[in-house]
Amino acid sequence: MRKDNLHIKEKLITRCRETQQKAVDSAKSAMNEAQLALNEYGPNKDRYDSFRDQLMGRRDMFAAQYQKALSDMNVLERIDPKEPKDSVEFGAIVISDTSKFIIAISAGKVEMDGTIYYAISPAVPLYKAMQGLKSGASFEFNGKHQTIKELY
Repeated sequence: MRKDNLHIKEKLITRCRETQQKAVDSAKSAMNEAQLALNEYGPNKDRYDSFRDQLMGRRDMFAAQYQKALSDMNVLERIDPKEPKDSVEFGAIVISDTSKFIIAISAGKVEMDGTIYYAISPAVPLYKAMQGLKSGASFEFNGKHQTIKELY
């Protein structure tokens, strides 16, 4: 394990946390705005006040997004960037011959220093295809053959 790999891992996890913090802040702001609109609208105008129900639904949707974003942030906090990995597991950086992954949360593309990594969750099928494999091992996903070149 090269020391610069752990530095890359640390930077990548920091980048993921920054991105996730933006998602947390955005969801919280939207939830608060929806609650403010609900407060300004006031109590039910009649028994079947569909507009108030709409406002409540909107607030609840943003509240659920906020809770999910917080939960994902907590998952990221559990990764120790200084802990090297020798198999594909939670917290590992996986470099294959075609792609680069971080096993953490489903956050999609994460760009760092001009390199694209894909943040994937241990719950997705792609992870299941490579789970537990070591450097040099091969796996197939969606008919595409990949070989793991490096793990850290």
